Amino acid sequence: MQHQIDHGPAFGTLRVQLGPNEIIQAEAGAMVRQSTTLTMDTRLNAGRKAGFFAKLKAVFVAFIRKAMGGESAFVNDFHGPQGGEVVLAPSLSGNIHHHVLDGQKTLFVQAGSYLASTGDIDTKVRFGGLKGMISGEGVTILECTGTGDLFINSYGGITKVQCNGTYIVDTGHMVAFEGNIKYSLTSAGGGLKGLMMSGEGLVMKFEGQGTIYIQSRNLPSLAGWVAGLLN
Repeated sequence: MQHQIDHGPAFGTLRVQLGPNEIIQAEAGAMVRQSTTLTMDTRLNAGRKAGFFAKLKAVFVAFIRKAMGGESAFVNDFHGPQGGEVVLAPSLSGNIHHHVLDGQKTLFVQAGSYLASTGDIDTKVRFGGLKGMISGEGVTILECTGTGDLFINSYGGITKVQCNGTYIVDTGHMVAFEGNIKYSLTSAGGGLKGLMMSGEGLVMKFEGQGTIYIQSRNLPSLAGWVAGLLN
């Protein structure tokens, strides 16, 4: 497989040239154009080796996110006996980051920041908990493991931050983080007052050592700004 990121950094698109029978998995709705030699198959993103209960959990998460206007829990596989080209683009303007998984580390990706992956990479939907969903700032995460090329996107630019101990990131600015870091959801200012009056809502508190990927813009803030103009 060969790939090229065009129109970056603000309006990135991913152009992939697949060899015979090579497969790229992409977020539903990301395809811009493709060769007629390629076939597209759609499936639930529960993990390639998922059992019945894992698939049932993925359906539950998909239903919750759909009801709240979130991203789809389905992915598309592009492949063909002759190979061919496919061009993918994220929904929002920003960077596309290429990350190589070597089978040793896990990368957790905010569901809306996943664009595509190739090779032997498994992506499983992880539910961020009812606390976040009730507040309207739910976190749905993809656990990405295996070996291959992973492509993630951001709204705005991507900053890599090294966490050594504890670190706090607003949920709306989260892109991805390495799997050896633990996280919890909490209010920015502490307690109900901080959650309701600070304007910051929920944040992700990280503990451990590893890399965190943060986007420079916040989609919920954009949605709130647009909604204010429509009133």
